Amino acid sequence: MFYSIIQRKRNEWLSRIDCPVRSLLSYIESKGMMRDAQIEAIKTYLFLKIECGNKPLWRLFTEGDFLSLDLDNMSLTTKARRILESNKAAASLYEYACLSDEKGDASAPALKKYIEDNPDTIDYVAVFKKFFYDVAYPDYIFSLPMGAGKTYLMAAFIYLDLYFSLNEPDNPSFAHNFMILAPSGLKSSIIPSIKNIQNFDPTWILPNPTASQIKNEIQFEVLDAQKTAQKSNLVKNPNAQKINSHLTSNEVRGLVAVTNAEKVILDKLDKDESPSLLSDKEKKEFEISNELRSIVGKIPHLSIFIDEVHHASDGDIKLRQVVNNWTETETFNSVLGFSGTPYLSTAESVKVGLDLSLKNKNLSNVVYYYPLIEGVGNFLKSPTIKVADGGYETIIRKGVTEFLDTYGNLVYSNGTCAKMAIYCGRIDNLEENIYTIVAELISKFGLNPADAILKYHGGNKEYSVPESATVEFASLDTNLSKVKIVLLAQIGKEGWDCKSLTCVILPQKGACPQNMVLQTSCRCLRQVVKDNKETALIWLNEDNAKTLNRELDKQQNTSIEELNKGGNTKQYTLQRFSRMEKLRVPPIDFFQLKVSYLTLVLEDELNTAKELQRDDFYSISGLQLIQQQNLKGEIEDKSTELLQDDESGKAITFNSWLHLICKESFRTLHIAQLKKYTTPLQAIFDTSTEFRDGIRILKGEYNQMQVRANVRRAFIPHRSIDVKEEVIPETTELLQIKNFQSTIEVNDTSKYFPNQEQVLKIVDADKGKKHLKAEIQITIDTLKALGNQEQTIQALLDSPDSYEPTDSNINDKTYHYLPYKFDSSFEISYFSDSLQAIIRDKQLEFYFNGDDNLTDFKIRCYKKHGKNWSLLGNYTPDFLVISRDEQGAIKQILIIETKGEGFAAKFAERRQFMEEEFVKLNNECFGYNRFSFLYIEDTMSPAEQDKKTLTAINQFFK
Repeated sequence: MFYSIIQRKRNEWLSRIDCPVRSLLSYIESKGMMRDAQIEAIKTYLFLKIECGNKPLWRLFTEGDFLSLDLDNMSLTTKARRILESNKAAASLYEYACLSDEKGDASAPALKKYIEDNPDTIDYVAVFKKFFYDVAYPDYIFSLPMGAGKTYLMAAFIYLDLYFSLNEPDNPSFAHNFMILAPSGLKSSIIPSIKNIQNFDPTWILPNPTASQIKNEIQFEVLDAQKTAQKSNLVKNPNAQKINSHLTSNEVRGLVAVTNAEKVILDKLDKDESPSLLSDKEKKEFEISNELRSIVGKIPHLSIFIDEVHHASDGDIKLRQVVNNWTETETFNSVLGFSGTPYLSTAESVKVGLDLSLKNKNLSNVVYYYPLIEGVGNFLKSPTIKVADGGYETIIRKGVTEFLDTYGNLVYSNGTCAKMAIYCGRIDNLEENIYTIVAELISKFGLNPADAILKYHGGNKEYSVPESATVEFASLDTNLSKVKIVLLAQIGKEGWDCKSLTCVILPQKGACPQNMVLQTSCRCLRQVVKDNKETALIWLNEDNAKTLNRELDKQQNTSIEELNKGGNTKQYTLQRFSRMEKLRVPPIDFFQLKVSYLTLVLEDELNTAKELQRDDFYSISGLQLIQQQNLKGEIEDKSTELLQDDESGKAITFNSWLHLICKESFRTLHIAQLKKYTTPLQAIFDTSTEFRDGIRILKGEYNQMQVRANVRRAFIPHRSIDVKEEVIPETTELLQIKNFQSTIEVNDTSKYFPNQEQVLKIVDADKGKKHLKAEIQITIDTLKALGNQEQTIQALLDSPDSYEPTDSNINDKTYHYLPYKFDSSFEISYFSDSLQAIIRDKQLEFYFNGDDNLTDFKIRCYKKHGKNWSLLGNYTPDFLVISRDEQGAIKQILIIETKGEGFAAKFAERRQFMEEEFVKLNNECFGYNRFSFLYIEDTMSPAEQDKKTLTAINQFFK
């Protein structure tokens, strides 16, 4: 709702030269451990904390902190212009209306017009307060889809606050202590995942020794005790005692308490009831909960983190009321919410004026939003979503069969096997129907249902919770679990983190609540291994598919169709630079083979009648050699078969025979041409066919295809092809400047090397600029904050060790443009590891040449058939290792080709031409060993690649 306005202003702040977090963000990005979704959230977090002073959203908007409105080119009344120019709150609301109108928000035109017509009747501050739920404290929501790493993001926020509060202990923008709350009813699934915060490595976002210092400060308290000590009549909440033990010290810092909302509120206590009306047991439970609520409110400099915050926004849950009481303390810091679905179950209404109210189902305090579609194919699996009509049994049979066919033998690199979840709705349906269907299907695939199927539910009167099911469910995402299919009823819809879950089936309406179809169906999208391209499968009945499409449209502005396309449509802008002038890369001189084909017609006049009467016209049928191949011409079955002509005995008429001859000519012959020679053609037809059982059939003794080919040949004049071979000298550039763009938009940066940060550092080094190490820059920023540290800061600036080294031994021998775009990760690893290590101390240069859009150095390849040549096509070499003579011209070139195992056969003929013909031709023309060719395949180990490359270089460049 408002997050796009915040992000625009955030980006302006980040682009400023004096932005105080540039070096910190550079460090985080260089570590490469945080996902793009997390880094973008951190940018927004730091912007709100540092630039915006950790103020409530209503204040930031009413005070104009996010304003970028240009009123000069707008058509406004004098009154409206005067108010919008003088009232920042009015201008902020009008800007929101204008931006929302551009995005197609239905209510925006009405709001925009109402402000223009009634500018002096609106209480703008009151409207913004209502938008942001009348809270007087910082209340920010970060919306990231499942699998984006919300718990690690929480940990990052904790460490960042402790880092900045360490430098500025009296700055109220930064928290010193933290309470993490999971929503009611989800403690069994969410609390364990939040414990992952303890495993977060702070060096991902902060350099040592600062990271280690802060980690040693943190004290975790998991408030999971269920009740008071047995036989105790005293109210002693053990969770409250844990918190109280920290409050005895004068300065509480680094406390991270993790609990469930049920520990701090009492769900069954209605807001209108009085504790005096409760039973003794209920009174004691109320007092126990109240003790914890009271003690939490005493924690100083406290920030509250609420996971799955959309639950806390439900009117039936009183968590917000409890949190509001805590915020009344003098040092309270903030409330941060995290959710993948920041939407209300029912729309809220905000009254703007007498005639206008705005309805909204989005949580308006979302400050950062990362769409689900951008995570798909990035850090989420790419799903195939299938919709089937018919009953649930049909869908289950189709879905289970496809899962076992596609993923049945899949074991991820961490040892976990792929799994499917079937949501069964009711426990009795799971036990009595669905288990039987799945067990039958599993057995057909040779699996034991007892081992491969897990039934998991909460139990009822007829069916108890299966023995050991809880332990098995908790162990699903380990390499110990052999379960392939999980049958669920009334559980696993939210908060369940099982990365090896690869498939979900929602076979019927009611398999999960209708407002949770999106969360449930996408349970299987979490990525198992970082940076892997993984896939998933989702089967839905028509009701659930309609609900999913509706939720995707309203909540994510996407659809099933877009998800099926693979997602990750986010565009990245890359800067590219030519270094041809810096490196003075010379052109390449070489010789190309050019083969010309001249067709000569040897007959002036065609004598078709004579040709149709030749004695050798009929071809005797023999055994045929049969091989199977696919549509690409690749042999699928290396075995061969010897078969008799399969046209033998085929019924045929004279007219159909003529039409077959025309059809096989690919329109070079027409039936009218054949009809002119009906008599000789009829004779050929009669000879090559016979009557059997009253019908005419093709004789098996003749090769019928060859007979028809001979007929067609009779209608074509005799030709001869004259082949002309030439050796052509060529001069080419390694970079076509006319095709080189200084900026490009891409949706996948993984094949571009080096990354943008390294690219800019190399370009700066070319200009003589140096970059401080990220940890040194952070140290200098800290010293500046402390004050009176100018001497120490200057000493750091004067020290050569404070600056990042520039690898001139490599950078001055490669990168004729930046960045390179590779075809595969194998090319990147070979270039960045093997080739760079080998070339580092040699007087050689090496360049990537494999982008055929940017290079002119391409070689025509031919295949020899006896004395003749056939063109294979152009070949663009991958890598060039070159040496120069004393004048700087190229002396020798080693061409290196890298290929994955699956492409070796396809490349074999061009490889043979390069190794045998191209190298020989050029070396003969130049009179010395001008070229050599090296082939590296990814089936070799890195050590084998290095050895083969080094040997070739040492032998060639003597």
